[in-house]
Amino acid sequence: MTSGQPLLLSSSYAAESSKSQPTISSFGCLCPSSSLSSPKFEYCHSRTVSFADEEGEAISVGYSTCSQRNIENSFSSRRTSRFFSADSQFSQHFVLECSEEDEEHTQLAYRGSMNLQRFPSSHEISMASVGQEKPNKSQRVRHKSTQFEDPFTSEDNPRFIYINDPRRTNDKYEFTGNEIRTSKYTLITFLPKNLFIQFHRLAYLYFLAIAALNQLPPLAVFGRTVSLFPLLFVLFVTAIKDGYEDWRRHRSDRKENNREALVLQSGEFRMKKWKKICAGEVVKIHSDETIPCDMVLLGTSDPNGIAYIQTMNLDGESNLKTRYARQETVSMVTEGGSFSGLIRCEQPNRNIYEFMATMEFNGQRIPLGQSNIVLRGCQLKNTDWVIGVVVYAGQETKAMLNSTASPSKRSRLESYMNRETLWLSVFLFVMCAVVATGMGLWLEIHADRLDTLPYYRKKYFTHGRENGKDYKYYGLAMEIFFAFLSSVIIFQIMIPISLYITMELVRLGQSYFMIEDRRMYDGTSDSRFQCRSLNINEDLGQIKYIFSDKTGTLTENKMEFRRASIYGRDYGNSLHVTGHPSDETDTSGLLGEQRKKLKSEIDVDPDLVSLLHRDLVEEERLAAHDFFLTLAACNTVIPMSARSSSPTSTSEVHEVEAIHYQGESPDELALVNAAAAYGYTLLERTTGHIVIAVNGERMRLEVLGLHEFDSVRKRMSVVIRLPNNAVKVLVKGADTSMLSILDKKCDNTNGNSLPAKIRHATETHLYGYSSQGLRTLVIGSRDLTDAEFAEWQEKYEEASTSITDRSAKLRQTAALIECNLNLLGATGIEDKLQDGVPETIESLRQAGIKVWVLTGDKQETAISIGLSCRLLTQSMQQVIINGTSEDECRCLLLDAKARYCIKSSENVNGTVNLKSDLNREYLDTPKLSSNGSIHENGLRYSGAAADTVDTQLALIIDGTSLVYILEKDLESELFDLATSCAVVLCCRVAPLQKAGIVDLIKSRTNDMTLAIGDGANDVSMIQMADVGVGICGQEGRQAVMASDFAMGQFRFLKRLLLVHGHWNYQRVGYLVLYNFYRNAVFVLMLFWYILCTAFSATQALTDWSSVFYSVIYTSVPTIVVGILDKDLSHKTLLHYPKLYEAGHRQESYNQQLFWITMLDTLWQSLVLFYVPFFIYRNSTIDIWSLGSLWTLAVVVLVNVHLAMDIRRWVFITHVAIWGSIIITFMCMVIIDSIPVFPNYWTIYNLASSRTYWLSIILIAIIALLPRFLFKVIYQIFWPSDIQIAREAEILRKLPKQLGVKPNNDIS
Repeated sequence: MTSGQPLLLSSSYAAESSKSQPTISSFGCLCPSSSLSSPKFEYCHSRTVSFADEEGEAISVGYSTCSQRNIENSFSSRRTSRFFSADSQFSQHFVLECSEEDEEHTQLAYRGSMNLQRFPSSHEISMASVGQEKPNKSQRVRHKSTQFEDPFTSEDNPRFIYINDPRRTNDKYEFTGNEIRTSKYTLITFLPKNLFIQFHRLAYLYFLAIAALNQLPPLAVFGRTVSLFPLLFVLFVTAIKDGYEDWRRHRSDRKENNREALVLQSGEFRMKKWKKICAGEVVKIHSDETIPCDMVLLGTSDPNGIAYIQTMNLDGESNLKTRYARQETVSMVTEGGSFSGLIRCEQPNRNIYEFMATMEFNGQRIPLGQSNIVLRGCQLKNTDWVIGVVVYAGQETKAMLNSTASPSKRSRLESYMNRETLWLSVFLFVMCAVVATGMGLWLEIHADRLDTLPYYRKKYFTHGRENGKDYKYYGLAMEIFFAFLSSVIIFQIMIPISLYITMELVRLGQSYFMIEDRRMYDGTSDSRFQCRSLNINEDLGQIKYIFSDKTGTLTENKMEFRRASIYGRDYGNSLHVTGHPSDETDTSGLLGEQRKKLKSEIDVDPDLVSLLHRDLVEEERLAAHDFFLTLAACNTVIPMSARSSSPTSTSEVHEVEAIHYQGESPDELALVNAAAAYGYTLLERTTGHIVIAVNGERMRLEVLGLHEFDSVRKRMSVVIRLPNNAVKVLVKGADTSMLSILDKKCDNTNGNSLPAKIRHATETHLYGYSSQGLRTLVIGSRDLTDAEFAEWQEKYEEASTSITDRSAKLRQTAALIECNLNLLGATGIEDKLQDGVPETIESLRQAGIKVWVLTGDKQETAISIGLSCRLLTQSMQQVIINGTSEDECRCLLLDAKARYCIKSSENVNGTVNLKSDLNREYLDTPKLSSNGSIHENGLRYSGAAADTVDTQLALIIDGTSLVYILEKDLESELFDLATSCAVVLCCRVAPLQKAGIVDLIKSRTNDMTLAIGDGANDVSMIQMADVGVGICGQEGRQAVMASDFAMGQFRFLKRLLLVHGHWNYQRVGYLVLYNFYRNAVFVLMLFWYILCTAFSATQALTDWSSVFYSVIYTSVPTIVVGILDKDLSHKTLLHYPKLYEAGHRQESYNQQLFWITMLDTLWQSLVLFYVPFFIYRNSTIDIWSLGSLWTLAVVVLVNVHLAMDIRRWVFITHVAIWGSIIITFMCMVIIDSIPVFPNYWTIYNLASSRTYWLSIILIAIIALLPRFLFKVIYQIFWPSDIQIAREAEILRKLPKQLGVKPNNDIS
């Protein structure tokens, strides 16, 4: 997640680990105890490093090679070590000073993926951007090194932007204009391009070939126009849809490009269309206007150069972001000087969270970063105006470079459908071969009588001018070949082209009802369910594994300050709520007449409040002062004021300026609000100073430098100058990064000293906070001497103005002061569970779905959350894998398998053979029985176990172990153990490790997987899974934009899967089988007729009847039933989650059902043909009249067949089923009324005959009687769970229909 809390390194270990574990090596600090909390690396090829982001999610950096280039520095050192920079495509070696203890440090290599959102790198990361591509399934995690696009491989490769000189900027015409284009087609390219895209479907090519063959005279079975109708109809409908969508894109592009903005022209700002804006031009934007292109800020209406922007259009985040204009350029705007200067910036890239550039202005070289640029699509808020210079325009803006679509996914059932389509192709080939062979034999046997026999006469016998002329007889061999091709044309609908468009329409209808489901609407975020992919609705009914993130997915990602450890004392046990108006934080007094109030609902500890009101004399009081000063100052939160009226006790109304905070991190907001609740209120923040009200007294602190949080250091620090002119550094960070850089006097080896006791108590409190599920931070500070400050300031200015490796140099500079810290304390922040999470997880587990949680949080925090959300239970046997080497991980896995009697999933040849369609019992959760054997549909394990009662297993594994397991050949061992456990909890995992875990299951089983998350670091997991679900949470919309479905709360997943997933799977499964049956029964009827007409290509049905059969006559009922039919009510499905397992067993669609359907189809086709054949055998009925009977009979038969299987009748279902039969009869009347057709007037003669109607009724009864008897016997003696639940539903409804109150009902 990306919630803003610096936590443990994903590949690291717990802070309380033993000394035998590898120590984190230091990074270039002058202090002996200082450390960057990052691993020390060997010279390597294709290595990847994994870290944790600010919220605890693991980050990794991949290196393809390790360069030998050194960066010179002036650090004096006793001994040097090499550190690979995480900011370059090539790994540079930094020569840094380290302490002597580093000799004992163990070198580790970590793998994973980099989280783009927080990592301050200048390089694009290919997988972690908004529009990232799906990782290749065939790749294992160890091959997934993140690739960097280094825009500054050298100082000579930047982009030069001359301020207010667009002509000079683009003198080589290498920059694009600001016009954008999201449409696919133009008027000229629409037809060829759209047809090219549509014919990517092989079925369309098949029917195109069929239509082309029918144009040849020897093969003209249908009319040449009629044969093209089905294909043209499908192509036309699809083209209309695509054309309409592209027309909307054109309209949107035209509207966007023709918007206007103020551009500096001839010394004054004039309106100019967006599409004409060029790089280098100076643009002015007013409040609530949208930014037209990527611009570097030169000045704002705020004297301090602050601007607030909303990035919702870019990343979906609704909270305001702060951007700054450099103080050097603010004067350019405010003093009315000329706009001039040169900006050297990186080449366009997709990284929306980083920007590196320098500006040359008035002889100064000014560093520019991500906080100095505003991107296209953002809106200006709470700022009157800003002025900026365009650096990227049009298609080169970061927003447009990130506008790639998510990878498309194909339904698992559709892949199975293609397998059955192949079988139908075989049937088609066999039937055509039979017809061609029979024709050849007939011609051979009757070669001497072809002039007198029907079907194959060599001469015409008519009264017209053709009388006596010869047919075009091509010889026996060619006639056989032509007969084969003609049969293909006649039997073409055996491959149902209508099925493709039917499935699209059904999925569209299903998506509509899912979107409109009010029970999946989240009122808190005003977000309803979204269907972003229409291809995999039915997959929702077959999910076996759910891979879930924790923060923001299971939890609310709304942080609340709960506990504090200060000077070794724990606060927060006895809390007092300060949520009433009388308890609001009042910062009046010395602040002037204008009152400032901060609405606070933070629970405060009275003991801590009393401590903070003592004099600043005692050590404990000073530590508490620095503690809350760090909470209020060491952040990027911006205080914002809004004036309101407040009545007083004397009935007077005073103007009150209410303060609320804007920040990108929920953790930082929680800490700042907590500081305000305890009397340390942040009032003002600029680039140069901050103002804090300490118990009502105003304190102005000069900000000398800020080292923002990054994934390598895992901490944040700010250098401030106090009013007494003292310089102090305030630091907060993850415990693993902070505890290693404390002063030596805090070392646990000095157990008798007060600092050592404070550290020991703080570590104990940290462990307790984590066990309660709280997110933890460690707070420290240090006074800087003049020499230390001067050295740091010099390095800081040098690093800030560097274009290449700026982030690495800033980290190197931060290490100078982030050392020898005094431990102030620690914080515990609560991230509450979302509503309904425990109940949802319990229902999903009852439904046979395994829920795995993949999080970047600490192990103790994850376990605590797992217990609170009922993922873990106290009765479960926890199997914990915390390895720090390949050998240790192997031993832990093998020991666990041996202890719990888990056999290997590999066969004799050593290859995994676990893929099967129906027999997946090997994945069921084993249980340890009293005699030590594992049962409940598991593998036959043997051996003894220590447990004496039935116990489920829960696997808990950390990211460090996954590095070695997924990197080495230990995946099969992990798979065996993980699939034998009821619960898997992965802690400290990197984004690509999340994807690797998903791939581990996908590549070794046929089970459907679902990944759900809410942050950018969940994107790789979401795109790897068969179904990806995004949560519209607090962290933007990166996960939503990469997902297949999106919702507001995790609890909606229960209804999505158990209700809509079940319905969709049942509907689409039946839809596919029914379409196969519907077309096959029609084709087989034609086949029996051809066998009775000397294997000729003669037809009894008109061309239009054959074409309309699947397009008009029988298509509407299929679509309506596929959208509206329900086998069970939503209450029943939610009350009995185990009904969902019908999808796991593939009860609605499998090969057995396919073959049963084909046997039933064979029987019905025989009845359909031979009943009229024997009834009219001795009559004088003509072939066209018999064809009309067959046409209506087959439509009645397939619709009655469909009606037998409908479980939910509504008005529109009746209209579709019976209306389809009526429309068929009306069409036949119209066709038979046209004199030019050979079947002219036949229906009028037949409709008056009772035999005609009785024949249709007899066909339906005889054809469907075996099916009816089979269903009755099967449901009586072998009822399915769904049938039993349906009968129970009917029995509950019956008393209501009779007016009797039922004994019980499902709520």
